[in-house]
Amino acid sequence: MTTLSLSPPVTLLNVPNAVTAVRTAVSVGLAVAALTHRSVHLLVAAYLIYWIGDILDGVAARALGQETRTGAVFDIVADRACTSACAAALVVLRPATALPIAVFLVQFMVIDQLLSLMFLRWPLLSPNYFARVDRRIYLWNWSPPAKALNTAAVVLLAIFAPMAAAVAFALGVAAVKVVSLVCAARLPTDPSHTQP
Repeated sequence: MTTLSLSPPVTLLNVPNAVTAVRTAVSVGLAVAALTHRSVHLLVAAYLIYWIGDILDGVAARALGQETRTGAVFDIVADRACTSACAAALVVLRPATALPIAVFLVQFMVIDQLLSLMFLRWPLLSPNYFARVDRRIYLWNWSPPAKALNTAAVVLLAIFAPMAAAVAFALGVAAVKVVSLVCAARLPTDPSHTQP
């Protein structure tokens, strides 16, 4: 019979988690308002709150020494809430973005979420430390340029580029995510494999 050990209580109340909660509530609220009022200005505000808040919660976590695995998972889930609400409003306001945004949503909501949660297989605080396990996968997915390409670039291309270019870029990002997910799943989980 296998016994299940319980982990110690999780600290949810800290500055980065508060930033994540606030940016998620405000971004989703603005996206819903943009959707109901058909307002581009509210949608831009929703995306800005999401993206700036996503940067700030990570900066606060590192600066205050409040990084936790629970906070990292909360951030990953909150990103999906913000993205789905903003994407829904974007497609209603600009129906021509539907195809690239649909490709992006499948990639981000399913493939990228599973990939982002892979860090839990190792003694890492968040995906930001995945270079300790595999530098190549980290660079493709969680380095600052990769993070920007994963969300902001796809959304901006969907709005401003020809649809074929936006779809091609979204499919390219999806391909990188699938390859990264397969490679990460094949990595050994032995903690000695992690680099200092």
